[in-house]
Amino acid sequence: MSARLQNNIAALFAPKAVCVLGASRDPAKIGHILLRNLLRAGFPGKIFPINPYADKILGLDSLRKPADIPAGCRPLCLAVICLPAEQVPDALCELGRLPTRAAVIISAGFSESGGRGAELEEKLAAIARDFGIALLGPNSIGLYVAAGALNATFVEGGLLPGYTGFFSQSGAFTAAMFDWAADKNFGFSTFVSLGGKVSLDESDMLAYLADDPHTKVIVGYIENVSDGPRFLRCAYSATRKKPVILFKAGRGGRSFAGSLDMRVNPDLAYDAAFTQTGVIRAKEIRDIFGMAQAFASCSLPVGPALAVVGNGGRIGAVAADSCLDSGLVLAPFSDKTVKRLETRLPSYVSARNPVDLMAGATPERFAEACAAVLEDPAVNSLLLFAATSARGALDGLPQTVASLPNPEKKPILACLMGGMGVAQARRRFFECGIPCYSFPEPAIKSLAAMYRQSLWKDNHMPVEIGYRHDKGRARAAIEQAAAEGLLELGGYYALEILSAYEIPCLDARLARTEAEAVQIARLCGGPVALKIASPHILSKSGAAGVALNLQSPDEVRAAFADIASRSGHMRGQAGISGCIVQAMAPKNAHELVLAFNRHNSFGPMLLFGLRDYIRLFDDLSCRLAPLSLDDAGDMLREVKAFPILAGLDGQEPVKLTALEDILLILSQIAVDFPEIQEVECNPVLADPSGAHVWGARILLSPAALENLR
Repeated sequence: MSARLQNNIAALFAPKAVCVLGASRDPAKIGHILLRNLLRAGFPGKIFPINPYADKILGLDSLRKPADIPAGCRPLCLAVICLPAEQVPDALCELGRLPTRAAVIISAGFSESGGRGAELEEKLAAIARDFGIALLGPNSIGLYVAAGALNATFVEGGLLPGYTGFFSQSGAFTAAMFDWAADKNFGFSTFVSLGGKVSLDESDMLAYLADDPHTKVIVGYIENVSDGPRFLRCAYSATRKKPVILFKAGRGGRSFAGSLDMRVNPDLAYDAAFTQTGVIRAKEIRDIFGMAQAFASCSLPVGPALAVVGNGGRIGAVAADSCLDSGLVLAPFSDKTVKRLETRLPSYVSARNPVDLMAGATPERFAEACAAVLEDPAVNSLLLFAATSARGALDGLPQTVASLPNPEKKPILACLMGGMGVAQARRRFFECGIPCYSFPEPAIKSLAAMYRQSLWKDNHMPVEIGYRHDKGRARAAIEQAAAEGLLELGGYYALEILSAYEIPCLDARLARTEAEAVQIARLCGGPVALKIASPHILSKSGAAGVALNLQSPDEVRAAFADIASRSGHMRGQAGISGCIVQAMAPKNAHELVLAFNRHNSFGPMLLFGLRDYIRLFDDLSCRLAPLSLDDAGDMLREVKAFPILAGLDGQEPVKLTALEDILLILSQIAVDFPEIQEVECNPVLADPSGAHVWGARILLSPAALENLR
């Protein structure tokens, strides 16, 4: 990003003057509502309505055109455009010549409407780029900045100031959150509708909000990522400073067809991107602001141990179950805490975690129990819950809990189950700085997210590993394939490239005659497999081009002759070089798949799983290149079938470091050769002694292939 554009983004969020193109006297039109919102918010700078047919709008003098803006207000900080789509490019050019540093295009009718609209949108992108305008939109609802008293949106109603920075690609979602926030008295530092993203996108928002002193937590709704590598850099930088919570729409769909007919959900790449950059992914929309409330109000817990205090044993059991699913644990109280609870609370009250104060609990009893557990060094956070049967006990409870000594600033969350009967008490908890929820599960999800954030902030920088390799040898093989017009490489040809990077492959050599096949089989020292050697036949078994577990020289000779005859008959146009003679797989080895392909946004995406579990259950793990050592280890342990590799039922575990090595080397190949679209090592045979590639397939990018020819 240029320094000029970076400065202009600052002007977008902190303008000294704003003009509204398309300001209207009609209260029903967007240009009127937006101007009214600017005035009601108390924007302290100059506001210039621009409408050639009006003298005054909402008490402000209306200008005929942007050029009429006084010279003392130039360059103009911010323009908001509410004109018909056809007029917007010319208006943006005029603003650029003033010059204008930032603009928000409210107008719709661009790429979302089809061909002509898409052409207009391309013009906007070019104009913004030529003039260096920080452009939000088109088809944006606008933006709100609490610190600058700026409400440049056309949504009816106002927003409260707070500590959450919010951005969204969806206008409908943005409007819904506007309404939700008003109902919950939830405040924002910044509220941005990205719209069509012709200039500014989610990465720009992350970069700005990460350094915004008024923002404690960043929340976003995204549907796609414009620039994957930049997003990864901005997200990683942001999460090192403050929590980032994102909801990604569109989790379905399948892509990546390999020789196993693997179908990989492209959404896995987003999971990997968020995991590797420390972004907290909200699985449900309702989780977004439940988490944001907690992050904005509380310190991060230093550990996973949770104390639960409430007035219903069944609800406490629900909370305990939620802990099991979230990565939190119920804190074991110290003997001192148990004795204190037993001494000061009625005998029928449980002194163990979760603490059940029973239905008749008073605010004083709640306070006594909460004070005791907060002082316990084994407790890292506290969840307080009350059911509607204790309405009378809720009077004064928020203030009582908020005033308890809490020198270590352990996070306290509340859960008041009920509707209108607890609405006032719930509001008071918010006012006292204690996030309050309607059910225990979202509260525990929020605490779990906070704990993960504390681990992420304390995490060391990722360790990257380098391996010996012969890049020139691999490139020569790729260039040879390009010269022959091959897009897909299998068998010996793929193994040659992998071997150049010292990926362990089961011994495989090309035999052009029966005699050579017998000689190579003797060198292998055990049973062998024969596979047809042809760059044009990738599915060897489908072409009757495989023979397995050959023991004697006679079996090798017969298999060679049979494969050559049958494969030639079935694939008459294929170029056949002979047979690959390869050692058979070790007995009882696990068959795995280690692969990468390229995601449209994020680039190389590494994949790992047990072969049969991928086929049956879509059991895959995913990370983005380049991998760190921790990434590789996490990939192995994330698959549901990992216990099989770790030694299920007393079996000896496979050599996990050997699998980590292959993943890390594949990551390096993906980075070194952008012309490789996909590599699939299938199967990789793993046992306690190590891991070896038995079969492989490499797909080259057609565009890259043209460049190599």
